[in-house]
Amino acid sequence: MTHAELSPAGGPPPLPAPAPALPAFHSDDPDPTRRGHAFGRTHGHRIRATVTAYRELFDAVGVAPHDLRPHGEQAVDEIARWAPDLYAELAASASGAGLPVWELALVNARTEVLATVGATAEGECSTAVHVGGPGAPHTIQTWDWHEEMAFARTLTGHRAGASGPGVRTFTEAGALAKIGVSEAGLGVHFNILSHREDGDGIGVPVHVVARRILDLAGTVAEAVDIARSARVTASTVLTVVTYDGRRADAASIEISPAGVAVVRPDADGFLLHTNHFLDPVLALGENAAPTGSTYARHAHLHTHRALLADPDPERWTELLRAHDSDGAPVCCHPQDGLPFHLQWRTLLTVSLDLAAARLRLHPGGPCTAAPDTWIHL
Repeated sequence: MTHAELSPAGGPPPLPAPAPALPAFHSDDPDPTRRGHAFGRTHGHRIRATVTAYRELFDAVGVAPHDLRPHGEQAVDEIARWAPDLYAELAASASGAGLPVWELALVNARTEVLATVGATAEGECSTAVHVGGPGAPHTIQTWDWHEEMAFARTLTGHRAGASGPGVRTFTEAGALAKIGVSEAGLGVHFNILSHREDGDGIGVPVHVVARRILDLAGTVAEAVDIARSARVTASTVLTVVTYDGRRADAASIEISPAGVAVVRPDADGFLLHTNHFLDPVLALGENAAPTGSTYARHAHLHTHRALLADPDPERWTELLRAHDSDGAPVCCHPQDGLPFHLQWRTLLTVSLDLAAARLRLHPGGPCTAAPDTWIHL
């Protein structure tokens, strides 16, 4: 039994007490330097702890300590070249937290740093979107990561420039973005991928690509253009969903050093993604293990996708409640006896409320979600 924590009766763990609110930061200041410095000063202790935790993870997976500064400095150069405003925010956050900017860049480039040593994820995220019905899209995903990183979970809100949309994100303390939604009617889900061409140095961090899309894009086409403009060295799929009050759209943008591909919903409006490439060309360089859980999780989502078409969000959560006993660990739990870098837990369940430009979050796996555990940001 892997990634499972089952009760004696064989079902999922019992529901816990209501989850506490996650740490949050909000700023309407459109200036990236002032905003970043305020974030760094407010959450400096958590940012520094996140840097330390990632140093420990990098060491555990075999990244040489003497490579960290060069990796961080390369990430700084790539961010500054591709998105100068985001570099300004990052540098100010580092300053406010009392860190050199290259160390905070390591957190933003954690996917790229892990790719340099071929580290791949087994118990990672599952995303499901439905745009085939009336009204706003239905979306939900799990965010699976190492349990030791749970403390870094952070909610942020900002305005993208003086006349830009408000943006709300879930991320890790010090990372510019991960999963989010903007007042332009666009949202982003985030899943890691692994390609054989990953790991050749540090390119534009995929977390920075996600933030750029949230700040600047209002359509799927604009999001695709932004993704294609970045030189990346690690793979990720950003599932972009839009809603203008009348019409919904969605696409999974598979980003890789080998290219960028766009995967559209099926004929019934369902778009499902786990941690392997769906584009047939990029799939030729697939680096996920053939026996990995990503395939079983994707099959589970496909089999039970009708749950996502239900107007009740609790039914969407039910789609993700599968444990190992169901053959697909969509809801992920640690396995006893493994070191932390080989352990995953579902640390967040999140939906995008595009009609209200909000995130709907539960700080834990779908099996522990209850009506009073959801946070609305």
